Amino acid sequence: MNKVGEFEELRPLLFSIAYRILGSVSEAEDAVQETWLRFDGSATSPTSVKAYLSTTVTRISIDVLRSARVRREEYVGPWFPEPLLSDPYQDPARSAELADSVSMAALLLLERLSPLERSVFMLREVFGFGFDEIASAVGRSEAACRQLLVRARRHMEAGRPRFDADRQERDELARRFFDALREGDVAGLRDLLAADVQMVGDGGGKAPQLARAVVGTENVARLLASVFPLLARIDVTFEPHQVNGQPGAVFRDRDGKVLHTLVLDVLDGQIQTIRTVINPDKLGHLGPVADAWTINDEVKQARREMK
Repeated sequence: MNKVGEFEELRPLLFSIAYRILGSVSEAEDAVQETWLRFDGSATSPTSVKAYLSTTVTRISIDVLRSARVRREEYVGPWFPEPLLSDPYQDPARSAELADSVSMAALLLLERLSPLERSVFMLREVFGFGFDEIASAVGRSEAACRQLLVRARRHMEAGRPRFDADRQERDELARRFFDALREGDVAGLRDLLAADVQMVGDGGGKAPQLARAVVGTENVARLLASVFPLLARIDVTFEPHQVNGQPGAVFRDRDGKVLHTLVLDVLDGQIQTIRTVINPDKLGHLGPVADAWTINDEVKQARREMK
């Protein structure tokens, strides 16, 4: 197999590593592309192409994450990862680890770790790399990597997200949620929401967003039931879709452009958290992006017309 073939065979793995370290589709894709350029420009043939490429994409991602941390400290409002609709890397032996690690809740928890801790945790706990491979990838000794993993596990266990194990029950609850959303059914929504449910949005100051998290069954149910019928009046539609491995949806304007994504955290038969990403900078990989400010103005006009 030539270089191109070897690289393309491993591209899904490389992207999955980079995305979990960075929480950004666009930055992960850039890291994978830079990995290819370095591989293509290398005059020597590595003993293990997988080890070489995994090491390269990990080191690039660590460098990018260090600079991204500074930008995230200045971010306007809550910061969420860029929504991922499908993970290109599949490994039946590690399907549970892969699914859990890509959720919004898990990626937000990983933000508590240092770049090195995050990388070691991902390579070991999610992808099952050996400590010799991890040490090479992050440029630390095996002993140091073991210590990094201990610290990372401690942080992760303290706030590890839990989800309903029964995917069928979870997806059925999501179906009922979206049916109630379409109908503006406050009672139907109320039945599905946990008492301390939170609804939080990421607009990054570049799109209309909630001033603060909306908390509590009644508040969230009434907000949803009041807003989404107005969106329907101006021909905004949504398609249920897995988002970061959890039930969610992609919302589109009348021209089919992406307005925002929504994802549900489900536990014990109730929706615990609703997260929306409306920052246009985080949606471009899903297709042409709608003008959220224009949509916001149209919603206000529709509300006035209904009074």
